[in-house]
Amino acid sequence: MSLTVEAAIPRQRVPLGQLRRRLTGTVHDAADPAYAALVAPWNLAVPMQPQAVVAARTAADVAAAVRFAGAHQLTVGVQATGHGAVSTLAGDLLVATAGLDEVTVHPQGWARVGAGVKWRRVIDAAAPYGLAPLNGSSSDVGVVGYTTGGGVGPMARTFGLAADRVRAFDVVTGDGVLRRVTPTRHAELFAALRGGKGATGIVTAVEFDLVRLPEFYGGAVYFDGADAAAVVERWRRWSAALPEAGTTSFVLFQLPPLPEVPPVLAGRMTLGVRFVWTGDPRQGAVLLDELRAAAPVLLDDAAVRPYTEIDSVHADPVDPMPVHDTGMLLTGFTEATAARLLALAGPGSGSPQVLVEVRQLGGAYARPAAHSDTFAHRAAGYSLLAVGMDFDPTTRPHAQRLFGALVEEDTGGIWPNFGPAHDPRTARRAYDPAALARLTAVAGRYDPLGVLQAGRYLRDDLV
Repeated sequence: MSLTVEAAIPRQRVPLGQLRRRLTGTVHDAADPAYAALVAPWNLAVPMQPQAVVAARTAADVAAAVRFAGAHQLTVGVQATGHGAVSTLAGDLLVATAGLDEVTVHPQGWARVGAGVKWRRVIDAAAPYGLAPLNGSSSDVGVVGYTTGGGVGPMARTFGLAADRVRAFDVVTGDGVLRRVTPTRHAELFAALRGGKGATGIVTAVEFDLVRLPEFYGGAVYFDGADAAAVVERWRRWSAALPEAGTTSFVLFQLPPLPEVPPVLAGRMTLGVRFVWTGDPRQGAVLLDELRAAAPVLLDDAAVRPYTEIDSVHADPVDPMPVHDTGMLLTGFTEATAARLLALAGPGSGSPQVLVEVRQLGGAYARPAAHSDTFAHRAAGYSLLAVGMDFDPTTRPHAQRLFGALVEEDTGGIWPNFGPAHDPRTARRAYDPAALARLTAVAGRYDPLGVLQAGRYLRDDLV
């Protein structure tokens, strides 16, 4: 049975002085010069405007902030790196967890990481032991937010989701209690946190297994946009036979002439094929040669690399910018699907998108995890992502047309990391009915008052 949330409580004067005395961290309201930097997300098009922000230094600070919010009828949001921010998830009191920065890598093959840590620190700390985490396409993304959303990275077909590797969470639930959660201790909460993002708790630390992978073969091979149809068709057939040791995607780029953009890729439409091969490098090179033969190559940076260079595969931007990004999951990617996509996003289409990416899924991604979770999209065959500049008024309408053209292949779902649930509509895309029912039950047990802003959508009658 779902819960019901009372009408939103009007903003009130909050006795922040009381909260300050309970913390080792700091508290800032909008009049404080530190406030703007603490609430700023990575995506500059997403304003975050809580009444106040808590810069937590310890897990106890997070628990104290949640208890304070509950006592004063406030909601709590959370932000670490600011990736994946949604304005309506800021809450009245935003807890900034960037100060929870512990990183411990155990040579036996696992790590413990604080909520404020980005993947780059874990990658660098694991490398001396020949180990690697299941990070995202950019190491600038935070570990906890990425992992609690499932975590589909550049080796997903080989090793599955980042969430599949979690051993334990330290989490503050909506009742203000700090708990250690494992597959056998608060098992239902453990499942809810693996895919449920922050709906049922604020994670302060996570422990997860690493994989033994000192190096990989891969990178990106770039072609002229004029050859997109030939390359995409070759990629479609080639990837269908790809062993699980390989994970691949292609991306249509329209990159501006900036210093960090290679001149051969700037100011034109290009197509890049991303490839990560975890097996014998010689076999990986032979496989990629089949794709290279599709058309003349503009730029080829695929090579045997130490895992510390994994960012080179996707080459995602690091600096904050105002973007509109949206995604969908596809059941398949046929010749007709490719034609419809290229008609709206390929050469001569007039697409305003900076990038349009299709990732192949399957393999280990599609297999159930060892322990119950809340990730509901393992049956999807491909993902689609479109990213454009938010200040361009044509970006959003074009994205709607693009996604509408692929409605026949649409699973109806979206990864929680690409479309965080914050209302009934987004919740229905991020989770199936069974997952929503489990999240609702866990929220009712651990956050009965609905203090956590990220879980308030569960109080609507969705199931």
